[in-house]
Amino acid sequence: MATPARRINWTNVSTVISAAILIGAEVFGAAFAGSWALATLFEIGSTGQRILDVVFVLCGLVVMAQFVRYAHRIEPFTARA
Repeated sequence: MATPARRINWTNVSTVISAAILIGAEVFGAAFAGSWALATLFEIGSTGQRILDVVFVLCGLVVMAQFVRYAHRIEPFTARA
């Protein structure tokens, strides 16, 4: 028994990518702004700020991966032909 062919649903793919770009800009902007603010508040210097940058950007990557996973469930990238 042959499985039905699947085609890429470009509307859903472009919707998820567009939302990921928008949300990613906000998440990573907040990560860098937050690291700068905390480094300034606690006077930990530029090295401490870079460490916070890495921590917050890694958290941002986790947030973005989760967003794309959940968006993929709602907006499937493929459909039966």
